[in-house]
Amino acid sequence: MTGKAFTLAWQARPRLVILAVVIAVTTAAVPVTVAWLTKFILDAIVLGLPTSTLLVLASLLAALGLVAKAVAEGARYCQAELDRSIALQAQSRLYGALNRLPGLARLEDPAFLNQLRLAQTMGGRTPGQILSGFLSISTATLGILGFVGSLFSLSPIMASVILVSVAPALLAEIALSRRRVSMHLRLGPRERREIFYAQLMTDAQAAKEVRLYGIGSFLHTRMVAERQAANAENRALDRRDLTTQLALGGLSALIAGAGLVWTIIRAHHGALLIGDISMFIAAVAGLQGQLAGLVGEVARTHGQISLFKSFLAVEGAEPDLAVAARPAPVPPLSQGIRLQDVWFRYSEEHPWILRGACLDIPAGTSMGLVGLNGAGKTTIVKLLTRMYDPTSGRITWDGTDLRDVDPGELRARIGAVFQDFMAYDLSARENIAVGRLDLMGDTPAIEAAAREAGIDEKLRSLPRGYETLLTRLFIDEDNEDGDATGVFLSGGQWQRMALARAMLRRESDLLILDEPSSGLDAEAEHEVHTRIAALRSGRTSVLVSHRLGAIRHADTLAVLQDGAFAEVGGHDELIARNGLYARLFQLQASGYRDPIDTTTTI
Repeated sequence: MTGKAFTLAWQARPRLVILAVVIAVTTAAVPVTVAWLTKFILDAIVLGLPTSTLLVLASLLAALGLVAKAVAEGARYCQAELDRSIALQAQSRLYGALNRLPGLARLEDPAFLNQLRLAQTMGGRTPGQILSGFLSISTATLGILGFVGSLFSLSPIMASVILVSVAPALLAEIALSRRRVSMHLRLGPRERREIFYAQLMTDAQAAKEVRLYGIGSFLHTRMVAERQAANAENRALDRRDLTTQLALGGLSALIAGAGLVWTIIRAHHGALLIGDISMFIAAVAGLQGQLAGLVGEVARTHGQISLFKSFLAVEGAEPDLAVAARPAPVPPLSQGIRLQDVWFRYSEEHPWILRGACLDIPAGTSMGLVGLNGAGKTTIVKLLTRMYDPTSGRITWDGTDLRDVDPGELRARIGAVFQDFMAYDLSARENIAVGRLDLMGDTPAIEAAAREAGIDEKLRSLPRGYETLLTRLFIDEDNEDGDATGVFLSGGQWQRMALARAMLRRESDLLILDEPSSGLDAEAEHEVHTRIAALRSGRTSVLVSHRLGAIRHADTLAVLQDGAFAEVGGHDELIARNGLYARLFQLQASGYRDPIDTTTTI
C-alpha cells in the first residue's frame, strides 16, 4: 500500500520526492549532531581546552542552527508542494477511473458510494500524507538510531529500557487508529444524510416546498441529530485517546525521571562528566521525542493507508459492464433492434423489472412505449443505451448482441432526452454543446439545434446571449464588473435545452425520448412533438410518455405490463383490442371530453 502511494507521488513530482528524502535524512542528523557538539563544548570548558577549539565547536553549533532552520522551512515548502501535486494526480486518477466505468451499476450501489465518498474527501490527500508519514517515520528511525547509539555509550541498560517502553505505545496507537478508520466507515452513511438535509435547506428548487410545508425545522432537526450522533462516536474515541495518551505520557515521564536521577548520581561519584549529563538529557529527551513521533506517525500512517484503500478500491473497481477485448463494430442501423426474452433486475435482492420481454424495433420506424408507473419503461431506455446489460436474454443491434459492442461506440450512434435530464451549471452554449463536444465551436449547428427545440429566441434574449451562464452558482469571470450575470430557466425551458442537446445528434441512428414534454404547457407540447415528428421521420426512434395523445401517431406502440410487452401494434389496432392501452387512452381522453358539472359544490 505504501509502495502504491510512493509510486503515485513519484509520478507526480519525482524531483520533489528526492528532495524530501534528502531533507528527511538531514532533519534526522541535526539533533544528534547538536547533542554531541553540546557535550564536546561543555567537556572542553570543564577540561580547559584552548579557546580556538571552543570557537570552532561554537561556530559549528551556530551553523547547525542555521541548517536546522533552513531544513525546517524547506521541509514545509516541499511537503506543501508535494501535497498539491499528489492531490492533483490522485484526483485525476480517481475521476479518470470513474469515467472509465461504462455503466450505472456502481454509481447506484450504496456500498460503492460510501467508498467513493471516502475517496473523494480523503483519497486525494492520503497518498501525500502516507508519503509524509513514511518520511517522518524514516526521520524518526534515523534519529532514534543516533540517540540510541549515544545512550549506549553512556548506559546500555537505560537505552534498552527506553526502547522497550515504546512497544505498548505503538500497539495502543495502532489500535486507536484502527478504531478511527472503522468509525469513518460507519459514519459514512450518517454524514451523507447530514449533507442531504443541509442541501435541502439551501437548494433553491427545494426551497418552495420546504417553506410551503414548513419542513425547515424538521430537516434542521434531522441534520443536527445526525451530527450529534457522529459527534458522540467521535467523542467516545477522543476520550479513549485521551486516557491512552495520559497513561503513555506518565510512563515516559517516569522512565526519563529515573534515568536523570541515575545520571546525576553517577556524575556525583565522578563516573560521568558534565558533558555526559548534557548528552544523556538531550539523548533521553530526543529519543523519547523521536519515539513518540515514530509511534504517532506509524498510527497516523496506518490510518491513512486504511483510508487509501477506499481510493484504490474505487480506482481499481472492475467495470460494471463486460467490455469485449475486441468489440464488434456498430454499423449504421439498417435492420433494427430486437429484445429477445429479456429478464432484468438491479440485483438479486431486487424484484424482477422485466420478465421475458420480447420486442422488435424495425429500423426507420418510431416505437412508443406505454405502461403504468414502475412498469419498466425507463429500464428499457437504460438497456437500449447499455447502461446495464440484461440479467438474461439479449438485445441486438442489426443482429449483434449489445454485450459484444463497445458502449461508447454504441452511444455515439444514439441521441436521447432522459426523463431526469441534466441542467448543467454552464453557459447556454455549453449546455447544448455537451450533446456533441466536437460541435462546441460550431455556432450555426448549436443555434440550429436550439431553434429545432424552440429555445433559440429565449437564449438570444439573455444578457450575453448564448454565452450567458445558466446558473447563479458561479461568478462570471469573463464579465468585467465581476458580477454574477447568470440566469435561471424554467423547468419547461430546461426541457427544451435537453431536447436541443439531442437535436445536435439529429443524424444519429436511434433517437430516444423519455417524457420529452413532461414540463411543457399544452401549446409548447404540441409544438415540440410536431418538431420531433418531423425530426424522427424516416429514422428509428423510441418515445416514452404518459401522455398517450403525444405518442399515438408512432408507427408501433408497445405496452409494458408485468415485466413483458402485453400489447404491440398501431393506435387503432390497440384501441380495437380494448386492452390496457385502450383503457388508459380512454381514461385520459375522458378528461377532455366529459363536461364539467357546475352544480357540484365544494
